[in-house]
Amino acid sequence: MSENHTYKKIEVVGSSSVSIEDAIKNALAECNKTLHHLEWFEMVDTRGHIVNGEVGHYQVTLKIGMRIQAE
Repeated sequence: MSENHTYKKIEVVGSSSVSIEDAIKNALAECNKTLHHLEWFEMVDTRGHIVNGEVGHYQVTLKIGMRIQAE
């Protein structure tokens, strides 16, 4: 096994009516259902949805790094 790794990055948007942290957790949990070797993430954007003058949903854009696994 090599100590050098290669990664692929994907971009996803997570949302939550509770918090930014919850939006991150929701995005990672959904990605973890179908993607493998998730290694890291970076939050590149934060925004929200307004409903009746209040926060309806928090939205975060994440870049997720997945390690490419040699077969």
